[in-house]
Amino acid sequence: MKISKITIYPINMPLVSHFETSFGRIYDRECVLVKMEAEGLVGWGECAADRDPGYSYETTGTVMHILKDFALPLLVGQDVIDASDFQRRIGTIRGHHLAKAGVEMALWDLLGKRDGKSLKQMLGGVKDAVDVGVSVGLQDTTSDLVKAVDGYVAQGYRRIKLKIKPGRDISEAQAVRKAYPQIRLQVDANSAYTLESAHILRPLDDLDLLLIEQPLFEDDIWDHRLFQKQIKTPVCLDESVISPRHARYAIEMEACRIINIKPGRVGGLSQGLEIHDMCQRAGLPVWCGGMLETGIGRASNLAIASLPGFSLPGDISASDRYYTRDITHERFSLNADSTITVPNGPGLGVTIDETAIKEFAFGEVVLE
Repeated sequence: MKISKITIYPINMPLVSHFETSFGRIYDRECVLVKMEAEGLVGWGECAADRDPGYSYETTGTVMHILKDFALPLLVGQDVIDASDFQRRIGTIRGHHLAKAGVEMALWDLLGKRDGKSLKQMLGGVKDAVDVGVSVGLQDTTSDLVKAVDGYVAQGYRRIKLKIKPGRDISEAQAVRKAYPQIRLQVDANSAYTLESAHILRPLDDLDLLLIEQPLFEDDIWDHRLFQKQIKTPVCLDESVISPRHARYAIEMEACRIINIKPGRVGGLSQGLEIHDMCQRAGLPVWCGGMLETGIGRASNLAIASLPGFSLPGDISASDRYYTRDITHERFSLNADSTITVPNGPGLGVTIDETAIKEFAFGEVVLE
């Protein structure tokens, strides 16, 4: 498709309630939206970088810079055939996967609208609805945490993920497990431990967890291999797997037993699909993580999570988990069986509330 115009918007959206991880607490979320125009059609994408470099070195500021000054000039006025062609064109830009992924998402949306196919169809998805869970941030007290979990279980979530950090780990997970002996439960450290300190996590083996996510450094694979040998609970890698190549390293080293696929983290849906296929061949289960996406990114995550290898519930909660007002007219809701229905419309299958975007945007850059 010949790309005629691309507009990028940094936006800031208030959260329903604060969300806290091992690297801080936020009350609102920033991201960058990509509006790509070609042949009379419009595609939308979402770069999931936040304001601060906690989860990733990328921020909304770096995304705006990389897209405006480097990535988008390679695309505007060009006939971009597909995602593989896109990846080839931006291959000279090292890193900045969140920025690249948002643009690739907009291209997939355009291609689906042109061909009358949903993103699920284009990726090879097989599920009409996907199993989902909810990620529960750190709370002020253990009692507050259990009450928060109570609320999500009452809403119908059947898998709970707890954020942990040193001093806020074993006793809190034990409290939730005591309250809910049968629920599918997992924890996420967001790189808060070292190999030397991670031994304190061994009591988690007694809690029948689905997994322990990214306990060690965000760029580490080798020490996770050593830690996995010390613990029975499956280790899941998130931040460490930034490309299909890193997924191969993790598989060959036996650094984990599960991989969390976030298309944004690995540079796009095409790269997430490659990791999915690699893990299927290796017999490793995968699941789709979340980054507090708007309805745009949420639709994309649902589509890739419909692939057969996504056998564990994803962090793709209902829209009202995070936002009172979203930027898509469609709002994703939780089904009675703790699933969310995958969009079937062309492309991402969502329509955009441009009035909401104007309300939340704090800038705009146009390239044509």
